[in-house]
Amino acid sequence: MAIPEISADARTLWSLLRGQPRNGSHADNLEAFYAPQAERYDAFRARLLQGRAELIEQLDLRPGYRVVELGCGTGSSLQMMGNTIHSIQRFDMIDLCPALLGEARKRSAGYRTVNIVEGDATTWQPEGAVDIVFMSYSLTMMPQWRNVVANAYSMLAPGGKFGIVDFHLPNAGSRLGNAFWQQWFAHDGVHLSEKHLPLLRSTFNECATTECRAKIPYLPGLRAPYYRFIGKRGA
Repeated sequence: MAIPEISADARTLWSLLRGQPRNGSHADNLEAFYAPQAERYDAFRARLLQGRAELIEQLDLRPGYRVVELGCGTGSSLQMMGNTIHSIQRFDMIDLCPALLGEARKRSAGYRTVNIVEGDATTWQPEGAVDIVFMSYSLTMMPQWRNVVANAYSMLAPGGKFGIVDFHLPNAGSRLGNAFWQQWFAHDGVHLSEKHLPLLRSTFNECATTECRAKIPYLPGLRAPYYRFIGKRGA
């Protein structure tokens, strides 16, 4: 790895060690935490936030689909969609953090089907029912996550699919191990829970679930638990 990349990673690691502020609103805390690291956000987290490309492939996006991403961050999912982005009808990308959305707007320039929105995932609604809603490592950062899941369900057309990849606390994990990961991520405003996956399974008709482990940059031997889930809205 080149020295400039190591230096940029060091700045990101410093932000992570400082943690996310706790005193402001959720939106203000996100902006304060991510603004200093927005430009280097993707390069560092690509080594940690695994399974995103696999999720998008599993969702089987097709021409004419209307798609929503809740918690889009810097819009890195655009790179994982390939030429599919040109054939879908509309892609709404929603986030609450202006610094990250600034990067998303740069990345989406020239895509006529992409709409970048600063909005709250608990309340924002598309103009009409959509075919796909997905989330990538964002539900664990949303305090009112139950409302987010309900909102995602409400915007889907009957038979529409919901997909998510995120960190979690696996049933197969040890009590000590799960407690470690819960405390580790909470420092940076990421709140792992054993309740997310059961709620998703009770809300949507489950199509597929995969549980995996992700390597932690610069910390060999540590692997954080994450999952991919795809479900459908009932008729």
